[in-house]
Amino acid sequence: MFVAYNLFGMGYWISTFLNYFIGSIISYILNKYYTSKSKNRNFTEVIKFIINIIVCYLIAYTVAKNILEFILNSLSSKFIDNISMIFGMIIFVILNYFGQKYFVFKVTDKNIYS
Repeated sequence: MFVAYNLFGMGYWISTFLNYFIGSIISYILNKYYTSKSKNRNFTEVIKFIINIIVCYLIAYTVAKNILEFILNSLSSKFIDNISMIFGMIIFVILNYFGQKYFVFKVTDKNIYS
């Protein structure tokens, strides 16, 4: 994300989107099979994962950018964008964790302890 933004001159939204598009594919595989050990094999889970990523991404990076533009309005936009990307990552990770745990890969077996 930072390489795309700072070295290749891609914009804030393109750089962050590419980062989460590529990262989300890897994340789905790792979280499904290794973290949550989900046994579900259905299209609904994939759709829920995509919805979760999109919602988390839009909230995290919109909130981070708007807040930091407001707070740091006297600084350069490039600096603000880089700081926004850092804060966006933090917000995204928190939202995404809970979204995947309680929405995407939620364990629904009620007899798990029997």
